Amino acid sequence: MIDGSLPRLEFWCDLQCPDCRTALDDVRALRAQYGDALPVELRHFPLEKHKHAYAAAEAAEEAFAQGLGWPFVEALLARVEELDARGQQVLLEVAREVGVDAEEVDTALVDGRHMLIVDSDQAEGKAIGVTGTPTYVIGRERLDGGKSQDGLRERIVAAIEAAKTA
Repeated sequence: MIDGSLPRLEFWCDLQCPDCRTALDDVRALRAQYGDALPVELRHFPLEKHKHAYAAAEAAEEAFAQGLGWPFVEALLARVEELDARGQQVLLEVAREVGVDAEEVDTALVDGRHMLIVDSDQAEGKAIGVTGTPTYVIGRERLDGGKSQDGLRERIVAAIEAAKTA
């Protein structure tokens, strides 16, 4: 750890996953507790059972490229049922709502400019044992929230605090 910085928290997420929407509350709470000292990185792990999750990951990457990634992710996770029912149109609506250039999102979905990032995340996730979402990686510890999120935030805080004293 350099200069007492905190370890990076990876939030492995499927943007069509209701459990990831719930997990976002933990991410918000951790951000409130640690502020900018805790780097939080969204990692994509779209599950096959969610037919719009891959496109949602690509759209999120375009939103990040435009500097509005987290607002897009939060707004989209609030509408997972709508995404399930209405598909890619919801991605464009959410983009417009948070100030992302929706035409550019649409173009990105067509030209596949962010596919490499999503594919890379998915491959890395599989390599480190991610099997469902949400999953967190803090330091070298993987915490699976897909089965139960009970006590997960406390375990993340414990890992952060342990890293601070290491």
